[in-house]
Amino acid sequence: MKPCILAIDQGTTSSRAIVFDTDGAIVSTAQQEFPQHYPKAGWVEHDPEDIWSSTLHTARVAFNEAEARGGKVEAIGITNQRETSIVWDRDTLKPIANAIVWQDRRTADKCAALKRDGCEPAITEKTGLILDPYFSATKLAWLLDYIEGARASASQGKLAFGTVDAFLLARLTGGAHATDATNACRTSLYNIRNNDWDADLLEIFDIPRVVLPDVRDTASEFGETMPSIFGRAVPILSMVGDQQAAAAGQACFRSGDVKSTYGTGCFVLAATGEEIVPSSNRLLTTIALRVNGKTTYALEGSIFVAGAVIQWLRDSLKIISNAAESEDLARSVSDTSGVYLVPGFAGLGAPHWAPDARGLIAGLTRGAGRAEIVRAALESVVYQTADLLGAMAKDGAHVSRLKVDGGMTANDWLLQFLADILNVEIERPRVLETTALGAAYLAGVKGGLLASFEATEEARKVDKVFSPEMGEAKREELLAGWRHALAQALHG
Repeated sequence: MKPCILAIDQGTTSSRAIVFDTDGAIVSTAQQEFPQHYPKAGWVEHDPEDIWSSTLHTARVAFNEAEARGGKVEAIGITNQRETSIVWDRDTLKPIANAIVWQDRRTADKCAALKRDGCEPAITEKTGLILDPYFSATKLAWLLDYIEGARASASQGKLAFGTVDAFLLARLTGGAHATDATNACRTSLYNIRNNDWDADLLEIFDIPRVVLPDVRDTASEFGETMPSIFGRAVPILSMVGDQQAAAAGQACFRSGDVKSTYGTGCFVLAATGEEIVPSSNRLLTTIALRVNGKTTYALEGSIFVAGAVIQWLRDSLKIISNAAESEDLARSVSDTSGVYLVPGFAGLGAPHWAPDARGLIAGLTRGAGRAEIVRAALESVVYQTADLLGAMAKDGAHVSRLKVDGGMTANDWLLQFLADILNVEIERPRVLETTALGAAYLAGVKGGLLASFEATEEARKVDKVFSPEMGEAKREELLAGWRHALAQALHG
């Protein structure tokens, strides 16, 4: 039987499981969407049981299919939506409330109060993050304060907190409570300089340390699955935040390597090696990987809404029936007729960090229709990426070639427009599932199934490179229109 690795890729709108062989080829795959909950304006929640049931179902389907084809799953890697916060009972493993999703903005007032108290500089110095509802600390504090009895139970050691990776680990193993450095560093409670939970940060956010998981290397022995899950125990050898996993899958190991993932949101990571590079332009300094005790870092820009705007066109406006239709509609018109869409559904992320911003469609005329709005939605993803790369350039990270991945990158029109607006080459890999692939690579190296990270870099194959074709004058004209629409979303 050929050795294989199961990657569990738990995302914002769906759970996915992919089995890879040791050459990085996909053996089997399964995916299942699950419900999104919006109880109030700006609130976004998931039922943790939906996360678990969809993960368990897809993992079993992919596992069984791979083994039926002659493979043997010898290791598991977990990658996950980051910052989403769950608290559960240590004994029963049952969540005390819905998960608060990374997009949720309910703690904006708390963040504003902490800023007024002068807390942000210390938080940024220790964590590399800004003070924003995006991160886990204020979400966790909210759960402890607003779920009856939660704070008292937490202080008594009865409750466990974790991002989605830690929750899945607990369910898969029957109670292990651990995370990795790439997820811990997104909580605003973890000091990226000394690689530990920070007492000062715990005091600022009023979090009892007893609820926090053990933090391990990204590739580590996290435990084994209970035999009832797959019929035998399988070691879990990596846990990694989705964007850092995508960077690993894209072989962004060297300082200066840059990748951009287009999923529900868009996330650009520029590797900085072992150097911590503070941002002066509202980007994040984050842990890229921690392997064999060595920590590497990256600059990151986070866009809250990328693929989610296409989902909105499909599910809320119902002007497309599937994501692939958006490319055909974009190609059907020569431009947007001056229409710009700013997808501030949950505020705006980097480099603006404007939680109160709201979405808008600007420049509408009677001549604008369905195709123009759909094209404007796709263009908005590109313009937001341009804002991020502009901020990175100011921080000293200049991009000449951008490695892209994620579901949206199947759209050739989008990637050509991305090359034109950014004025850089865009490189799409043959395997688009780089998030899952990165988790598999990490588990494979840890388990001795793969020789080294250098070997994974050699195995990476490029599908297509998109080169800029647009003139400078046209590029500047389009960007000026975007900046005008963006100003309206930011300032009203």
